[in-house]
Amino acid sequence: MAGWLQERNICTRPSIAWGPSIERGAVERDLAKLQSVLGHRFKSPELLVCALTHRSLTREHAQEDGESIACDNERLEYLGDAVLGLVVAEALFREHPNWSEGELTRVRAQLVSREHMTAVATELELGRYLRMSRGEERGGLRRKATILSNAMEAVIAALYLDGGLGMVRKFVAARVMGETAHLLAEELRTGAALGNYKSALQEHLQAAKAGAPVYRVRSESGPDHRKRFLVEVRLKTAGEPGKPLARGTGSTKKRAEQDAARRALERLGATAAGITALESEDEAEDEEEQAAS
Repeated sequence: MAGWLQERNICTRPSIAWGPSIERGAVERDLAKLQSVLGHRFKSPELLVCALTHRSLTREHAQEDGESIACDNERLEYLGDAVLGLVVAEALFREHPNWSEGELTRVRAQLVSREHMTAVATELELGRYLRMSRGEERGGLRRKATILSNAMEAVIAALYLDGGLGMVRKFVAARVMGETAHLLAEELRTGAALGNYKSALQEHLQAAKAGAPVYRVRSESGPDHRKRFLVEVRLKTAGEPGKPLARGTGSTKKRAEQDAARRALERLGATAAGITALESEDEAEDEEEQAAS
């Protein structure tokens, strides 16, 4: 691997490797923290620096001092996409011997999707470690879904090049698959709208002419790298959101919303009668509260 880095002159000088406006010590501390979150200490940390570098920074260096940073993350993104697809496909193949090719393909597509990779990057707070030009920083590029998902794939490539497939398998099992893979497997078993309970709930409520779902975060808990969100979905009829349909939890807001939508669909029974039953339940609860008071 050292030869690969030397051939490309990656990070051979501090001013090129880390950026002249950034204190090297601070960057190294950030890298140490990110490596802890990733669960891997890099033998060649230059690979991780490369995976975190947006091409805008190379252009900015070239314009300001006539020299360009030796590496950005675009090539690593290409490799990471392929490695991610392989590792997820292998894991699903081994864990679900009874699934058909079509079922395996559908679940893999959800797990490697841009939306899911953005969620993984957000959970890891990857955006805070990205290196980009001052102009892109001011434009909010650090928070954009495409940039986050691409950077996540580049980091996976860096993990592969530095630690091999075994390291990537470990990371993917913990961070990419995890609870999401279990939820998708359950959706596949029950025939639900794969990976999108929110759309299924929206369509169900529209068909029943019952209103629209509204999601609100009720609470957050845990440290930054292990956040848990509690989200409530309510039925909006006329004006203000009405009574709650269900609550859900997850490691990101999106996952908690999906969990809340799933629970709401289960409570409603996916029929118009479910809406009526829910309203009857709520009315009964109101009567009990009034009698108690």
